[in-house]
Amino acid sequence: MSDIRQGDIRSDEIRSNGIRPVDIRLSGIGDEAAPGLDRQIEAVRRLGWDSIELRSVDGVPLAELDDKAFDRVMGALVDAGLGVSCVDSRIGNWARTVVSPFADDLTELDRLADRCDHLGTRYVRIMSYPNAGLSDGDWERAVLDRVGRLAARAEDAGLVLVHENCAGWAATDPARMLRLLDAADSPALRLLFDVGNGIAYGYEAYDLLAHIAPYVAHVHVKDGRGDTSAQFYSLPGDGDCRVADSLRLLFAGGYTGVVSIEPHINIRPHEGWSDPSGDYVDEFVTYGQRLEKLVRELGQQPEPAAGPV
Repeated sequence: MSDIRQGDIRSDEIRSNGIRPVDIRLSGIGDEAAPGLDRQIEAVRRLGWDSIELRSVDGVPLAELDDKAFDRVMGALVDAGLGVSCVDSRIGNWARTVVSPFADDLTELDRLADRCDHLGTRYVRIMSYPNAGLSDGDWERAVLDRVGRLAARAEDAGLVLVHENCAGWAATDPARMLRLLDAADSPALRLLFDVGNGIAYGYEAYDLLAHIAPYVAHVHVKDGRGDTSAQFYSLPGDGDCRVADSLRLLFAGGYTGVVSIEPHINIRPHEGWSDPSGDYVDEFVTYGQRLEKLVRELGQQPEPAAGPV
């Protein structure tokens, strides 16, 4: 272990039958630890990881930071020696329906393209537009058109959009996710698999994964119990979301991307800051340490990955 970073899970540590050798980088969505960047950085550095996933700083989405604030973000990350694994946009999310002004998404993507270039990351999280009164057919056509145009723009900018199984037309249905990829027909569109999103949206995320695993380029980990009316989030492995099974399936398919934590236990910044001074760095670190332990324990699992990959 002395010759590797704590945040890297080496292939020789994953020996479960059916799991191919892979190198896994761990990361975390910083604003789940604290609103301020300094404490976000502290949380990730305490874990010994080499990257952070950015969504907001002091409650302000990354694309909305003014230039001076963004320069401070850049300086702090450089000083800390941290890279950025992904940036989480608001494109197509629960706040922007399929009839919201598309110009807002194009503007955000253009702004993030420039900022991703400075941050040294290519990945931008998107969703696929909740409906707002359209027929199913019109909803599908509008989403495919919007996402196709976004993917073309991202490809020109050297970015990769990663679509999350969260809000929107392709949120919960693997066939729709594959349709989204097929319609865009671009290397600039791939999938983000969130292990814990199923409990809030009423589906089994693990069952979905077997159909989409080859196209997953980024992973979020949260765990918990509940249903669409109420969710109770927990440390990874303590809930009903089959975190270990999902990671095992991905590793068996040769997944080599980032696994990023989104605890949701104490705060959910995208739902608004009830306490802008909220600080859960210790809890964030505990969560990350549990994920490290879980990933390493996969090397002791005797059974092969379940389901096709």
